[in-house]
Amino acid sequence: MTSIDIDSSSLETATARAAQPLSRYVTLLFSVACGLAVANVYFAQPLLDAIALQFGIEHAIVGIVVTTTQIGYGLGLLLLVPLGDLLNRRRLIVIQSSLSAIALVAVGVAPTGASLLAAMAAIGFLAVVTQVLVALAATLAGPAQRGHVVGIVTSGIVTGILLARTVAGVLADIAGWRSVYFLSAALTVAITTLLYRALPARDLERASTPYPKLIASVFRLFVEEPVLRIRAILAMLTFASVTVLWTPMVLPLSAPPLSLSHTEIGLFGLAGAAGAIAASQAGSLADRGYERWVTALSLSLMLVSWLPIGLMQRSLWALGVGVVFFDMGIQATHVASQSMIYSVLPPDTHSRLTAGYMIFYSIGSATGSIVATATYARGGWPAVCALGAGINALALLFWAITCRYTPSSWGSASEEPHASSS
Repeated sequence: MTSIDIDSSSLETATARAAQPLSRYVTLLFSVACGLAVANVYFAQPLLDAIALQFGIEHAIVGIVVTTTQIGYGLGLLLLVPLGDLLNRRRLIVIQSSLSAIALVAVGVAPTGASLLAAMAAIGFLAVVTQVLVALAATLAGPAQRGHVVGIVTSGIVTGILLARTVAGVLADIAGWRSVYFLSAALTVAITTLLYRALPARDLERASTPYPKLIASVFRLFVEEPVLRIRAILAMLTFASVTVLWTPMVLPLSAPPLSLSHTEIGLFGLAGAAGAIAASQAGSLADRGYERWVTALSLSLMLVSWLPIGLMQRSLWALGVGVVFFDMGIQATHVASQSMIYSVLPPDTHSRLTAGYMIFYSIGSATGSIVATATYARGGWPAVCALGAGINALALLFWAITCRYTPSSWGSASEEPHASSS
């Protein structure tokens, strides 16, 4: 066990509550709510050409729209998510979701590029309600079903990320890009109402911790938990490759000779969603101790997928196949990672674990977005694919070097699957 102070009575209460199975309805509600919240961060990707035209932003730097949102997301992870270990989570979730609806309206009415970026940063900052929900789901689920529940909820997140592109593309063609954010604001209000009714009013008992000490403990977790360090770096690398793929994709697809509409471009999100759903069982495999196999195969799948993705100019079918395999790999890797880190420490640290892990996700996503559009402006789609494949190769190499330090078996059910650091 780490040196982080945990009140024994609080831990016993948390363990007893976590032992009760989480209902299917609540699990699915968590999944849908997470998918909608995180979709708000990614709606802009297929709309970058329209946004660039409206606000006079050059294609080489239009990735700043996504990067700004990811910066806000990273700040939210550090400053808001740890509050889930300090405050009542239902109240925290409802407040964040309500403010998200206001931020979405602000994007929809933004008159200038500066106001747009400010509202986008607010959307990212508040969208971390997704991670508060994930941590709460992991806490409410019994140990035997934790990986399964996290897998379902995380499937909602990845599906939301991918379907955001499809929905945004269709709505942009029908009613303009601003309509995307108005509709999401209305849906956010609706899902917030359902969450308020479904979430337990009473939360985990927890010690009264000063906020600065709570934030500092996020960094202390990195010092004390090798699994968190390893999986966070993997998240940074893999999600950097995600935004390298998706951020500049709209530029070659919307330009001659392909000249696809926003709706047609958004359909590739459906292909990615199919891959993510196919990998939804990764959590169950993690529960059985197969995290290493899941990670090895998933990272390899992401790397190989860049071959068909690179054939975009020759075959859109090849691009679709590559997207399916790529998102299958990222989903499985992400679920295995979260299942592992939630098994390292007790439930009353889950929000901080989530914050620490996802901060690196946000760093990777923000960096990948701005670098990808600059790379496309200089070298076109082949250069983007080379960049993405290089990042995935580095992730696979890092995993191969560090997997021996991961406290997990290669699938022996008789072995203890996880162990906390001393």
